[in-house]
Amino acid sequence: MTYENLDAKLINALLGDGRASLRSLAEELDVSVTTVSNHLRDLEDEGVIEGYTPRVNYDALGYDVTAVLQLKVEGSALPGITDSLRDQKQMVSVYEVTGDYDVIAIGKFEDTDGMNEQIKTLLTDADIRESNTSVVLNAVVENKQFDLDVDEE
Repeated sequence: MTYENLDAKLINALLGDGRASLRSLAEELDVSVTTVSNHLRDLEDEGVIEGYTPRVNYDALGYDVTAVLQLKVEGSALPGITDSLRDQKQMVSVYEVTGDYDVIAIGKFEDTDGMNEQIKTLLTDADIRESNTSVVLNAVVENKQFDLDVDEE
């Protein structure tokens, strides 16, 4: 097994169970615990694996309103706007994008009143030239991760 292939298999195993022990990963991959530990440490050092965190179902916690904000921003103000959005706890994703808008942000809210209040506060910034907000009716897929391709040997 090549090292790159082992790394891909290790990542896929962790995607299946992020709480798997080194021993169980080693057994699944048919390598030593030391090999798994070394590869895992290298993947963390390289920034490929950025942490281990639970997947939270915000809907189950009452945050069942998802809003997609599209913003046109004055060019020099872009870093400040994205920093402000990143710092708002309910914004789960913030992207600088190409196209008609400069920023797309996705937020989770308990209700439309809370969403409306946060968006109105955001839009008081004079550097936001235009905005478009969409409320998600149905999340078909969300926070999906995908297995890496692995060469079969």
